[in-house]
Amino acid sequence: MEINSSSSVLPSGREVLVVEDEIRIRDMLSRALKEMGYHATLAPSAEAAARLMAQREFDILILDLNLPAMGGMEFFEIVRKRHRDIQVIILTGFGDLEAAKKAIHLDVVEFLTKPCALGNLEIALERARKRRRGQIVNESAAASEPLLQFESPDGTKPVTHSAGVATAEGATQLSLEELEQQHILRALEKHNGKRAAVAAELGISIRKLFYRLGEYQKKGLIP
Repeated sequence: MEINSSSSVLPSGREVLVVEDEIRIRDMLSRALKEMGYHATLAPSAEAAARLMAQREFDILILDLNLPAMGGMEFFEIVRKRHRDIQVIILTGFGDLEAAKKAIHLDVVEFLTKPCALGNLEIALERARKRRRGQIVNESAAASEPLLQFESPDGTKPVTHSAGVATAEGATQLSLEELEQQHILRALEKHNGKRAAVAAELGISIRKLFYRLGEYQKKGLIP
């Protein structure tokens, strides 16, 4: 059964489809999204969500990975093929590095783990809304480039960090942006700053590399 919150006239980019099999979490997200100024449509399964998406358009998809019948990641792959413009936020208690890597390749906005602070969800939603409306400068150009494979040359795993992606052991690892950042900076150090060699190893274009390095310079991560 699909559950829909009351609709109202909202600014663009605020139609959210929540795919979550736990009714308690669905209800919590419905209330939270309404308070944040979004209109939530709720679905208990990927199959129910697919039917809703065939009937109408959504701006943002909040997706659990551990769903009955069709899994969340399988559904994400289908969604990305059929609904290229929808912005996807994964919110799950079942997540690991492999799932995060796959989500990155499918152009996920954020990979959040339960329990998730509502402040973090609101930040992810705002980013998704801006991406949907094309308000992030160069976002579409950067997204069109091939993403990194995220395979460390030395086989080591990313260091732990307080943001984002949960491992199978329950530890917390780098957020999606930081995961990409870590691999780029490792390759940059390995090749003594030679951009062409870095881009070749990572399998990305020089344009994408320079775009990312420009972001890192603004953050003070590189000179």
